[in-house]
Amino acid sequence: MPLARSLSVTSLSGLEEWDEEFDLEDAVLFEIAWEVANKVGGIYTVIQTKARLTSEEWGENYFLVGPYVESNVRTQVELIEPTNPALRRTIDKMNSSGCKVYFGRWLIEGSPYVVLIDIAFTAWSLDSWKSELWELCSIGVPWFDREANDAVLFGFLTAWLLGEMDYLQRQLPVATIFTTHATLLGRYLCAGNVDFYNNLAEFNVDKEAGDRQIYHRYCIERAAAHCAHVFTTVSQITAIEAEHLLKRKPDIVTPNGLNVKKFSAMHEFQNLHAQSKSRIQEFVRGHFYGHLDFNLDKCLFLFIAGRYEFSNKGADIFLEALARLNYLLRVNHSDVTVIAFFIMPARTNNFNVETLKGQAVRKQLWDTAQTVKERFGKKLYESLLVGQLPDVSKMLDKEDFTIMKRAIFATQRQCQPPICTHNMLEDSSDPILNCVRRIGLFNSSADRVKIIFHPEFLSSTSPLLPMDYEEFVRGCHLGVFPSYYEPWGYTPAECTVMGIPSISTNLSGFGCFMEEHIADPTAYGIYILDRRCRGVDESCNQLTSFLFQFCKQSRRQRIIQRNRTERLSDLLDWKYLGRYYIAARHMALAKAFPDTFIYEPQDTTAGFRYPRPASVPPSPALSRHSSPHHSEAEDNEDDERYDEDLEAEKDKVNIQHLFFLSFSLVPHMM
Repeated sequence: MPLARSLSVTSLSGLEEWDEEFDLEDAVLFEIAWEVANKVGGIYTVIQTKARLTSEEWGENYFLVGPYVESNVRTQVELIEPTNPALRRTIDKMNSSGCKVYFGRWLIEGSPYVVLIDIAFTAWSLDSWKSELWELCSIGVPWFDREANDAVLFGFLTAWLLGEMDYLQRQLPVATIFTTHATLLGRYLCAGNVDFYNNLAEFNVDKEAGDRQIYHRYCIERAAAHCAHVFTTVSQITAIEAEHLLKRKPDIVTPNGLNVKKFSAMHEFQNLHAQSKSRIQEFVRGHFYGHLDFNLDKCLFLFIAGRYEFSNKGADIFLEALARLNYLLRVNHSDVTVIAFFIMPARTNNFNVETLKGQAVRKQLWDTAQTVKERFGKKLYESLLVGQLPDVSKMLDKEDFTIMKRAIFATQRQCQPPICTHNMLEDSSDPILNCVRRIGLFNSSADRVKIIFHPEFLSSTSPLLPMDYEEFVRGCHLGVFPSYYEPWGYTPAECTVMGIPSISTNLSGFGCFMEEHIADPTAYGIYILDRRCRGVDESCNQLTSFLFQFCKQSRRQRIIQRNRTERLSDLLDWKYLGRYYIAARHMALAKAFPDTFIYEPQDTTAGFRYPRPASVPPSPALSRHSSPHHSEAEDNEDDERYDEDLEAEKDKVNIQHLFFLSFSLVPHMM
């Protein structure tokens, strides 16, 4: 089948132009990653969501290679016999030589073929392969580093697999691409609170890696970057990092996308937001029982989620900005209440008793209200049956009042609502809790900003907050991700495709991508914090300003903004971003086989930018001269829907303009 076909693509920068289609019936694409059918981190999401697009392009000639993990295979993979004759012979030969290699279909959208290698079964070869790595590359791997040992086993077994496919060993006629989603040394340096981006050119990389006892890992990563025909990374900011730390400039940037169809709700996403928000409100009613002295209809839900990297993920600056926001809301006598959720997994031993009690009290109050309502309804029904208007003073008897008074007494609380929903194993040294103690946000009645730390990933089976992550995100008003180190950032991307505004930074891949391809990101609900050219205090003030301006928006303005945010979904779809990977594969073929394939790079840096919305951005600070003065009538959703339809038609024309200004991505064969 053809390696690729003629495609019409957007004018997003980074795509090269090809002139003629070519045909390779025997071409096979292997995509190799530790996260194939093995959820470890964000790369799993990249591979899983991209599989459908790649399967459509390559069909039966696309194979993913990953580690065999029995618990994952049971639930994610259907084991079958290999369909490719050469691959069947290869797997049979490896299994007869003392390996355990499995073949199957990964049960995700696209149903790609997977080759899964049991590295533990071949651990007897570890010493000899480590010796070969030392002899060929002068890289020594210590015996105690289990992850590095696993990487050696997986790498050599994959080379064995590819070698058997071509009846050669090591010297393989293949075009190779190495994609890094972050650099190992970069992550370690940022975790150490260094001024990373202003000192990239100054680091002694060998010394820094050695001081952190990761020199052997760093050498493996650097060797992979230099040995591949094409080196790619996921964002411009990571490309700069890789050039300085790995000493090779990436050939092309391959941004991460999403399967937007999975999140698509068409015109229903506003209703889904309302439904999910209602479920979060129920949790809040229980969590703040006895101190529910704020209006839930004027309550905004903010959240941050991800790995618990306090500084790298920006939790530190978010907390400081919340303290400043609390001051601004109080001195301006705002009736808005902000509840900020921190969804970051940490070590716990169980749910907090006080938190569980809050949900139990809420349920008891609901049951009491239902009981009284039924008694009231029965008396009302009987009165109407005999043709009499009810005597309201007799509708509730003494027993009803006793039940209600007992329920009210049950809501009395002697302590403040808890910050953390779980019992932390390291409470006294936890960074979030220590920062909360320092800034003094303890969920008191006087505070307009409340904090809830949920140190566990969300689950629909939780007795506390029974919602999955996607449902929770839909119910929030704003995602806040002020990361210092974030090579891409799937959390703000997921917010975008679900129509939820977000705050990211110009040090994250997502933020850089949006700045590059959107003329006015803020107008679309994509707030980009400057952490590259500003100090921590300045960045914190800017974040506080973003949050305060968001709090000043009317409900109607938030609806408009969510509609605009959701319209950016196509920009993050693999349907478009997958073409960067196609370009990278074509580039690799041209470098590996220059006599067969010609690669002619084009300067596409002046790509078209996603236009500003047809109407003025909804931010109060930016729209006061052109937006009508807000009134209660503006909160009417029917009026808003009509306005949005008009705006959508104008944006539709701009979007079509964007996709017509495209390049043709077609390979050239001699």
